[in-house]
Amino acid sequence: MHTAHKLALAAALALGACATAHAAGPTAGAPRAEVIHWWTSGGESAAVKTIADAYRAAGGVWVDTAVAGNEQARAVAVNRIVGGNPPAAAQFNASMQFLDIVEQGMLNNVDEIAAKERWDTTLPAPIRDVIKVKGHYYAVPLNVHMPTWIWYSRAAFAKAGIAKEPATMDELFAALDKLKAAGLIPLAHGGQSWQENIVFMAVLANVGGKDLYLSVLRERDQRAIASEPFRQVLVAFKRLKSYVDPGSPGRNWNDATALLVNNKAGVQIMGDWVKGEFNAARLTAGKEYGCITGFGPKAPFLIQGDAFIFPKSANADTLKAQQLLAGVMTAPATLAAFNRAKGSLPVRTDVDASTLDACTQAAMTVMKERTRHVGNGEVYLTPDQNGALVDVLTAYWNTAMPVEKAQKNIAAALKR
Repeated sequence: MHTAHKLALAAALALGACATAHAAGPTAGAPRAEVIHWWTSGGESAAVKTIADAYRAAGGVWVDTAVAGNEQARAVAVNRIVGGNPPAAAQFNASMQFLDIVEQGMLNNVDEIAAKERWDTTLPAPIRDVIKVKGHYYAVPLNVHMPTWIWYSRAAFAKAGIAKEPATMDELFAALDKLKAAGLIPLAHGGQSWQENIVFMAVLANVGGKDLYLSVLRERDQRAIASEPFRQVLVAFKRLKSYVDPGSPGRNWNDATALLVNNKAGVQIMGDWVKGEFNAARLTAGKEYGCITGFGPKAPFLIQGDAFIFPKSANADTLKAQQLLAGVMTAPATLAAFNRAKGSLPVRTDVDASTLDACTQAAMTVMKERTRHVGNGEVYLTPDQNGALVDVLTAYWNTAMPVEKAQKNIAAALKR
């Protein structure tokens, strides 16, 4: 992009948060923003609609390019960017997923908005440290996701005679046994590799603890990976497989959530985006379903998030659309509406939490304990490392691979 365009984008981003004040509806020549994202489930669609509606209210034209599956959507976005036909914006996770295109100089930075919103001090470190590359911010974060919540159907628990919310992994296994005995699906799981990775991260955090979690994923310490405590993590992870139903392979996460919604299953280990499905079904946190962030007051709180990148473009109209869209996305009203629908935590600390559900409010309390913050695995691993780890985990989950073999394969996958 021409230097003048860079400066224009930076200056406009600083003013972008005021864009919603000019809501007059789309007119001829209105900024047209094509946005690539992977929010296709019912709850996700409702969430992205809050951003689209805000953009239209600010005078823009929203062009929705929804691609099912996060890996597929990212591949489409990267191919479009590299091919010289970029969208105005594209969704990525707040991780190393877009590092390559940053290093190739294909993205606009959003430093002016970052300075205005004081991201250096207000963002959780696991998000800040991946969207800020060599001193510049390259993505607008919308939320904080915790991917390893333990959700449960209160009706299913009642039917199985489970009176107390599990407070340890052993108590969770005991609850799963009771659900199985009651003829229910104990663990609602979608047999897809990324979902198995989430279950593994939950077990690593809750069985292994913060130190082992960071030693394995952030430090990729070979001694930690070869240790007996990590072996026990893998044993507990594989034990969970015995509680899933035969229909699990290939099941989408939202279809697994539907099993809880309909009280056919007791537990699901999944990110807080499942609340979008609960909301769509008009279920209330603490009434029809329960939620557990982790076992014990020191349990690691895993942090991930959704963010949008803004590819460089020689098209002046696209630049104008990016300016408006970035401002709309960072407006407090947009963030509040989006996170209510999505089930995630607001990334801004000044968003009113009083209208958020009980699970979100509980998570925001935990979020204040910064010593519990750790990044999701993708925060510490390159896409190649993460892919290699996931391949081992899904093979271990779905085959008779001995735990010792899985341990050695993970060591090889994460070797520096």
